[in-house]
Amino acid sequence: MRSLALVPVLATMLPSLGIATPSPTVAQPPTKRGSLPAVSVSGNAFWQNDKRFYIRGVDYQPGGSSAMADPLADTTICSRDIDQFRKLGINTIRVYIIDNSARHDECMGKLADAGIYVIVDANNPLYSINRYDPAPSYNAKYLQSVFATIDEFAKYENTLAFFSGNEVVNDVVNSTLAARYVKAVTRDMRRYIGERGYRKVPVGYSAADVGSNRRQQADWMNCGSEDERSDFFAFNDYSWCNSDFRTAGWDQKVKNFSDYGLPIFLSEYGCLTNGRDFGEVAALMSDKMTSVYSGGLMYEYAMGDNGYGIAKIPSVKGSSVQKLDGFEKFASALAANPPPEGDGGFVSTTHANACPTKDANWLIDTTLLPAIPEQAKMLMMEGAGSGPGLGGDGSQNAVDAGTSSGDAEQGSGTVTSSSTPKGSENAAPATSTPANARAVVKIPLLLTGMVVVLTLGGSFLL
Repeated sequence: MRSLALVPVLATMLPSLGIATPSPTVAQPPTKRGSLPAVSVSGNAFWQNDKRFYIRGVDYQPGGSSAMADPLADTTICSRDIDQFRKLGINTIRVYIIDNSARHDECMGKLADAGIYVIVDANNPLYSINRYDPAPSYNAKYLQSVFATIDEFAKYENTLAFFSGNEVVNDVVNSTLAARYVKAVTRDMRRYIGERGYRKVPVGYSAADVGSNRRQQADWMNCGSEDERSDFFAFNDYSWCNSDFRTAGWDQKVKNFSDYGLPIFLSEYGCLTNGRDFGEVAALMSDKMTSVYSGGLMYEYAMGDNGYGIAKIPSVKGSSVQKLDGFEKFASALAANPPPEGDGGFVSTTHANACPTKDANWLIDTTLLPAIPEQAKMLMMEGAGSGPGLGGDGSQNAVDAGTSSGDAEQGSGTVTSSSTPKGSENAAPATSTPANARAVVKIPLLLTGMVVVLTLGGSFLL
């Protein structure tokens, strides 16, 4: 028998722990505009109804991360850029910084009208995992922000996916220890989506372009029990420097992931060395890659200090856009290489991989994940409430924010609610795609006790 008697007790304790008690999340029906159907995962591919879906898009953050601004919360900004997205011919954008205290109906609606999906990063510089000291930053205050972002975007049919982290693990070997916490966040996000009865928006991770641990990260995110595994894996790749399929080593990246078991795509690509003609697009849309990869996102749309943009925006909130040399080249590459017909040679079954073993490049020596903080468990049932937005002190240095009390058992991320997914009565039928989506086993949750852990936060290196 499942007991929820401890939820009210937890709610009364949160203020004393320095965590605001969230107001219950108000259920929102899916927002539909035009005829843009939700994208789902089946086998090692994405699907738009019964049609294979390839990501053909750009990374989108005008002003860069230093601006700490959400371009989808300002209709003037998104309207200006959606006009350019139409000219490029893209179908997806990725947004790195989201204000989860704002409403996004207008911009998401305009994007849907333009046939464009959105991949949302659930973290931002204020609310994220600290790669060099991850345990204290994996706390209830952080998860409340992550869950509030899910609340805001799960209702949109053109929300393609959520990223649970971006380049948390890098080329510093000690950062590999943070992968346990990134995977825990992925588990928590997937469970939250299920417990809240939302459409099953895919959740995965965006890995850095680091050859020494790329495969370990991929295997780590796809090993263990079903509730712990990601829905997809993505990585950034800057090896194609106006070269070709073999010179860039992409033939090996196809071979190495040929039996991976989940959808894979490039979350960033577009090397600047030797100029850019975006030959990557032709490769990604060819039969050399479509059996393994589902497209990618070119980095990036708006020109910043790093020089990767294809459009110059003199003023972030201004109306003018200056097309740079790369704009027409990228548009031409997309036009010359449309999505292939058919299923692209996808693999219809999914499977878990073996977890990577500890070595000089990978320091994790366990398959166990951190348990969700006790103070965050009530959010699964009550909802996250209002998001903290992009202001305040953030969560990494939060004092007494409620951290993990130890390791979780496999299965801790299993959905226990029997809620009907919100909007499922209008969603595309699951049978439209090959019938092999992973099943979620539902078991009763037994709450036999409660442990409250108080910790003192500190200053962490970003």
